[in-house]
Amino acid sequence: MTFKTVLAVVGSDSAKGDLSPALQAASEIGAHLTVIVAGIATAPTIGDYPVGIGWIEQRDSDMKALQAVRDEVLERCRAEGISCDVDLAYAERAFLEEILFQRTLYCDVVVIGKGVIQSADLARSVLDAAVFQAHRPLVLIPASGKVSFQPKRVLLAWNSKLEAARAARESLEMLIGAEQVNVTLVDPDGFSGRNGEEPGADVAAYLARHGVKVIVDQLPSAGRPVKTVLQQHALDIDADLLVMGAYGHSRMRQRIFGGVTTSIMEEAQLPVLLAR
Repeated sequence: MTFKTVLAVVGSDSAKGDLSPALQAASEIGAHLTVIVAGIATAPTIGDYPVGIGWIEQRDSDMKALQAVRDEVLERCRAEGISCDVDLAYAERAFLEEILFQRTLYCDVVVIGKGVIQSADLARSVLDAAVFQAHRPLVLIPASGKVSFQPKRVLLAWNSKLEAARAARESLEMLIGAEQVNVTLVDPDGFSGRNGEEPGADVAAYLARHGVKVIVDQLPSAGRPVKTVLQQHALDIDADLLVMGAYGHSRMRQRIFGGVTTSIMEEAQLPVLLAR
């Protein structure tokens, strides 16, 4: 497995639940696990200088909580006998993203669990730092807490765009090892030239040359959101992993209007690998 360093980001809440699947996944492939215990610091009110004692006390309280979690995480990792390092990152959001970006440069894949996903600002910081800045794949672990880097069945969401191609490339070794990979296109347009005369055939041929056992599924949306079609099909084929490109529009437009990636991130029912 080419994933030799797994980076897991956990918060002060639900750290135990988020850590367990990351430990299991890293152990499964014999990878080193880096854990970042992260928290977003509240910025002082503009013009509120010198800052009030309440703001200072809140930061001290947050730091103590994060340090306690860091100590617990380190003890847990050592007890599991896994190669690991644990660090703490606590800063205002812009600075936190820079810290996370620097750390993700030295990993192969980033994982976050439901605790972080439910913390919208922290999840967005991880997504921006890992996927958009460092261009590392990000794996979302669902509420079930089940994730494997050796999936048996994979759904690859395909739309002939760069994001989807990057996601396929980042997950290629997992695709090769899977028993079945369903390349799935929703409402494919065979007349645009982008998908070719037979949508999905080109990427299927590319994957097959690598030894991937691939099936092409062309699905109609029938008026349903794309994310609903993808998630339902993943359940229908009993997929262990959904692989997809992150965002199809500009980041600003995505944040204002939402989109498939945002919806999948918030409502993931199975592990999802995002890449861009």
